[in-house]
Amino acid sequence: MRIIRGKYGKRRFDVPNNITARPTTDFAKENIFNVIENIEDIEGEDVLDLFAGTGAISLEFLSRGAKSVTSVEMAATQANFIRSVKEKLGDESLRVIKGDVFKFLATAKKPYDIVFADPPYDHPRFEEIPQIIMNSGVVKPNTLVIIEHSSKHDFSSLPCFEQHRTYGSVNFSLFRMPENTEN
Repeated sequence: MRIIRGKYGKRRFDVPNNITARPTTDFAKENIFNVIENIEDIEGEDVLDLFAGTGAISLEFLSRGAKSVTSVEMAATQANFIRSVKEKLGDESLRVIKGDVFKFLATAKKPYDIVFADPPYDHPRFEEIPQIIMNSGVVKPNTLVIIEHSSKHDFSSLPCFEQHRTYGSVNFSLFRMPENTEN
């Protein structure tokens, strides 16, 4: 796994063989970060990475100047790997939570500036995830929410949907909570 750009750019970390996550390809990661940086200033932002897997997205946000990054990952192997990379980097701006994303969202009260979610494509609750995030305490007015998904999902009819991007077989749907939610 490599960090593409920023203060940790070009750093590589060997991912353990027993990790079951499906990491975002470098091609897709580089392209979605170009999109994000054109619509949002990452520097100084509080970022939440749900279903963090190897932590590649968390580390990319951290490297590009996010004030803080919180990674939520259920699998112990993946959460421990992210912690080990955090220790190697010596960066206290990264917080790793080993736990269930749905329980985290149900109780979270801290809003973030950017929320990224890369659930397993075969997750039984995949279709619900954008709305669960948008209705949770992690979103505030103007929060950017990015959902990574396969081509079999189309979230364009959901409230707050802004755009869809495809890079190879990887799809991203971007949502933004409006500034004023009154009608």
